[in-house]
Amino acid sequence: MELEQGGLFCQSCAMPMQKLEDFGTNADGSRNQEYCCYCYQNGNFTEPDVTVEQMIEKCVGFMRQMNLPETQIEQVRMFIPMLKRWRR
Repeated sequence: MELEQGGLFCQSCAMPMQKLEDFGTNADGSRNQEYCCYCYQNGNFTEPDVTVEQMIEKCVGFMRQMNLPETQIEQVRMFIPMLKRWRR
């Protein structure tokens, strides 16, 4: 799925995926186009039991460490539940 800026972003954590290394890997070693390297490796989620709420808090923590604006953090809180991994 594409960001407004034209790049891809992870369908689990919403991380922008801009470089080849950002993309997760499928079981056959190919790059996965939907999930990042932190969420998806070797064809499996790295944290298969994480809840959407836990993922949001994890991402918010990273965003705060990066000193991103609270308005952007609030957008991510609302956006993550709409990603492919979390849709019901």
